[in-house]
Amino acid sequence: MTKKQQRFVEEYLIDLNATQAAIRAGYSVNTANEQGARLLANVSISKAIEKALAERSKRTGVSQDRIICELAKIAFVNAADVINMDDAMVRDDANREDTAAIASVKAKMVPTETGEIVEREVRMYDKLKALELLGKHLGMFKDKVDVNLDINLADILKQAWGQKAEDKNG
Repeated sequence: MTKKQQRFVEEYLIDLNATQAAIRAGYSVNTANEQGARLLANVSISKAIEKALAERSKRTGVSQDRIICELAKIAFVNAADVINMDDAMVRDDANREDTAAIASVKAKMVPTETGEIVEREVRMYDKLKALELLGKHLGMFKDKVDVNLDINLADILKQAWGQKAEDKNG
């Protein structure tokens, strides 16, 4: 692998964008899209990228499984298992899995006529967003529709031209 190709691999790991990685690696802006696609198709480059991604995943402890587990914690927690609804405090008996769904806890002193009271706010991460991300991962929601048609352009053109001829004669 050349130094420029190795640089492409390093740059690709930043944002997984082949075009931008090609530009940052020193390839022409005008041909970066094509260069990026060509470089990704190169077996030695794709193997180097796979290896680097696996090493990064191992080093950071971030994997698809871990992300799915974290999303599941948010998606399936019951707020009543985490928050005491009477005083808006995190429940003492809330387990660690459920408290992972807490985005923030705020408390502030609010003056009243009889003294100060504590006003609390417990925010949970967006349950609907977590469910949406999990659903997309599982392929439940399709943003695009794949249509495979086995057609012959020549046959379509013949049919169209034949139809015009019939219309004129008919």
